[in-house]
Amino acid sequence: MDKATLLAELDAFIEDNWENVIADLDKLVHIESIEELDKTAPNAPFGPGPKAALTEALNIASSMGFETHDAEGYIGFADFPGESDTQIGIIGHMDVVPAGKGWHFPEYAVTRKEGYLLGRGVLDDKGPSIVALYAMKFWKDRLDAEGKRFPYTIRFLFGANEETGMADVAYYHEHYADPAFLFTPDAEYPVCYGEKGGFDATITGPVYANGSIVDFEGGSATNAVPGFAHVVVKGNIEEMPPAEGLTFTEDGTDLVRIDATGKSAHASTPENGVNAIALLVNYILEQDLCTAEERPFIEFLQKLLNHTDGSGVGIKSEDEFFGPLTVIGGTIKMEDGHIVQTLDSRFPTSITPEEITANITALTEPLGATFENTLLMEPFLVKPDTPQIQALLTAYNDVTGEGAKPFTMGGGTYAREFTSGASFGPEKPWIEAPEWAGLMHGPDEAVSEDLLKESLKIYALALQNLMELKL
Repeated sequence: MDKATLLAELDAFIEDNWENVIADLDKLVHIESIEELDKTAPNAPFGPGPKAALTEALNIASSMGFETHDAEGYIGFADFPGESDTQIGIIGHMDVVPAGKGWHFPEYAVTRKEGYLLGRGVLDDKGPSIVALYAMKFWKDRLDAEGKRFPYTIRFLFGANEETGMADVAYYHEHYADPAFLFTPDAEYPVCYGEKGGFDATITGPVYANGSIVDFEGGSATNAVPGFAHVVVKGNIEEMPPAEGLTFTEDGTDLVRIDATGKSAHASTPENGVNAIALLVNYILEQDLCTAEERPFIEFLQKLLNHTDGSGVGIKSEDEFFGPLTVIGGTIKMEDGHIVQTLDSRFPTSITPEEITANITALTEPLGATFENTLLMEPFLVKPDTPQIQALLTAYNDVTGEGAKPFTMGGGTYAREFTSGASFGPEKPWIEAPEWAGLMHGPDEAVSEDLLKESLKIYALALQNLMELKL
């Protein structure tokens, strides 16, 4: 069958099934599937939310006629058996980052507005997962009607811990073999063949007797530029000049609460955000709202937060594949008198995790602060001319009519966790969205319905192209 006829069939399938796509996505978005380790239970290792979302996803897949399995709540999968046990995999995740503040639309429901869908997870990653599952359904319906089978089995993996550690994939590797090739609909188009390394850390400052900073809180996730933060300091509100992005309220006798509003963004693209914690740190130092003892640690935070290329803390680096390192401070809190700051760095092959640790601890240790690496992922790189990468790229270009080339990125996806994989859409960051349409990990997360419809076609063609390869 020629591509034009197949694309026409896909258009008809989308028209017939689109409202079901939206309804299934809404079921998933309604579930607040954030990690809650204080609420774990047997078969719910990441808390009730991820478990509920995993169960719902498997129910949706089962209703389509796929064979489903829940692997003790860590991960689940739906199989479309082929003529052989060799697998082509698709993996999406049902967990999300916390909603955070600043929403103008319901966080946990799908809202439709002017051709866009809004709600936590519509873009990362429940929406793309649902359309990829429907691409799988397209082939199942078609092949079942013809009494045919694909040469390879398709396994759709539903993760439940992508946002906070990928323990779901670690469990999968302990119990199951990798697919021969796998893609994840959790990045950007056209196709990504490499991902920067990931390095998260927690920096804990010392306790200062008679300090001026009483409370400090901001951010909702380590891997997101915080859009909101607040600090409570000792002082007189009348002596604090106004500043852009900051509001001031009295918070008891001789205490002032300062709230900062920045702009949330994914940690891999900090240039798209404004760090609310940095706004407060800068103001504290400019207005001398900390004691002489507190000042060196606050100055360290300023160096970390104001230089997203790592130059402030001695870790600036870049290479030919990935470009420059990035680093952000994602969350801050006061814990037993300690200021606790997290950081997220996406690093290229030109610097090592050991060098990152050594350079930053050289600054924190003299301050009496501690530094703990909490997440480490080495850079992931495959060759862009492999048949599998080209199969995905061809599907994208056939649907869009573009002549796009593959790329590398700073985000971290499931692809890096498997023997052979790639991240594959659905974002097109070069297309400008309405001002009210938010980004992933931020308030008012949104995705274009047309983009999801186009993605369903791209994923369907990609599956056909992969089936034609010798794996």
